Order: sequence, then C-alpha cells, then structure tokens
Amino acid sequence: MRAIFAEAVDQDFLAKDPARKVKPPANLREVDKTTLSWDQLRAALEKLDELSLRDWILMKLDMSNALRPSELFPLRWSCFLEETHILDIQETVYKGKIRPYGKTKGSLTQVPIADVLAGEIVEYREECRKKGEDVSPDGFMFPGRFGGPMDSSNYRHRVLHKLAKELGFPKLNFQVIRRTIATLGKTKGHPKDIQGLMRHSRLATTMEIYMQSLEKEVRTAINSIHDELVATGTEGPPSQQPGATFAQNPESEVNPRAFVQERSSTMERRSASEGEEKKKEVPPRGKLLQFAGKMRANSLGGNLLNI
Repeated sequence: MRAIFAEAVDQDFLAKDPARKVKPPANLREVDKTTLSWDQLRAALEKLDELSLRDWILMKLDMSNALRPSELFPLRWSCFLEETHILDIQETVYKGKIRPYGKTKGSLTQVPIADVLAGEIVEYREECRKKGEDVSPDGFMFPGRFGGPMDSSNYRHRVLHKLAKELGFPKLNFQVIRRTIATLGKTKGHPKDIQGLMRHSRLATTMEIYMQSLEKEVRTAINSIHDELVATGTEGPPSQQPGATFAQNPESEVNPRAFVQERSSTMERRSASEGEEKKKEVPPRGKLLQFAGKMRANSLGGNLLNI
C-alpha cells in the first residue's frame, strides 16, 4: 500500500502520501517456527517408502534440495540431467498454471543433486516406463491423475497432513520442510551455502526467517564459551563438583594457598613500583607553578633595572 501511494505522489496524482504514518499493528499473529529433527525426516521417508515410490522420490528430492512446491511439481524429465547429476529448474506452477519465472531471480537455476538420489531417480523413471507413463522429455516427473502437474494443496492435505498425524509430528508441510533443512543444514555448511541451497536473494532471509535456534546448539555454544573462558579448549573438561579437584588430588601442583600468597605479593610489588613512579613524576600543576614563578621573578627584575 505504501508503494502504491508513494508512486501516486511521484506521479503528482496526490500532494501527500496518506500512508506515510501508517504503522503495522504491534499484536500480529505469531509466526510459525516449527522445525523437525533428522530422525523425524527419516521416519517420514521410511513411511513413504512403504506407501509409494513416487511419493518417496518426490519427498526425498524436496528434502535434499529444499525445493518450493511451485518448483517441485512442474519438473519434467528434461529437467533431470542424468550425466551431471543436476536438476535444471526451468519453470514454476501456480494454481495449475505453468509460469516461465519463479519467486526470486535464483528460483530458475540448475541445482546439484546427491549422487545416490540421482541413481534412485533413474530407477524411478524405469518403473514409470514399465507402467506405461510418459517419460519423454516433456513428461512430468510427478504427474497427477490427468497427466499434468499435481496440485500442491491437494498433495499437502492428502499426503503430508496424514503422514504428520500418523507419525505424531506437530506439523508437516513444504514450508516446515524448508525451514527444517535451513535450520539443520547450518551445521553442514556455511550460511552462504545454505542461502544458495534455499535460493534466497538475500542472506538475511535465510538467517532471520528460516534458520531457527535449537536448544541443543545453544547449550553447546554456552559450554564452548565457558570452556574458552577457563582456557580448557572448546571441548571442555568433564563436569566436577566444586572443590573436587583438590579433594581428590591434595598433592596437586597447583596449591590454592600458595597461589593466593603469590598473587598478593605480586600485587604489593606492583603497588610499590607504581608509587615510586608517581613520586618521580612532577605533576602538571607543579610544573605550571614553577614556570609562573620564574616569569614573575624575571618581570620583577626588569622593573628594578628600569628604576
């Protein structure tokens, strides 16, 4: 809305922008931050493997490359480059209509796929050929009942929601899968690599919206920071009870009492040396007073000579 009114002002249709002071409401609906674990993703793939080869390949490809549903369902066999193990995303689909453009500039691009997954796609293509399905370059890799691309909303309700209910997941849809891959993937590569995987035009989108903090990672980071503070390395020592070190090893090389005494004597020597340095130095105010006294004496002597 702001962009519309701003353009109207630029074109002299309006004298002022009526939306210039409009602010979004503070109490917005809470943003969904649901993520799954690796075990949950594996459980979903294992369940799909028992149900349908097509759904298993479709979801494995989506999880491996974090594809948007608009990019996943219109894939044709010409998009699968078998020799180089690359998926060439050439078009997207929205409400059943094929579009030669995507959500971002990086949507339509070539993305690498895992070597093992490439071999499984070849096997899936052979199974489709045996069933008499269209595996020509223009044929869809995941066709619906009428040969065209499947409807993502229908697939979400018919397959994903049912799967989440059977496995006890809090939620399962394509957005949750992309958010999960971005979150879990940050331990597998640099954030810029994850941005390339997600095909976001801005790194901030990947970092601030898709990547979520996990309790296990936060706890690991806290322990690592503590270990660095006590200079024991990033791994850290095994946890011990307070005072257990000296109780278990009274003849340890580090004696607490000797350490305190040595530190006290060091502080005393430092204080004494600092006191001597202060005595030797003449304060700036003293120097100014000496200089003023000399100037006054010289001036008095000059006046006596003139008399």
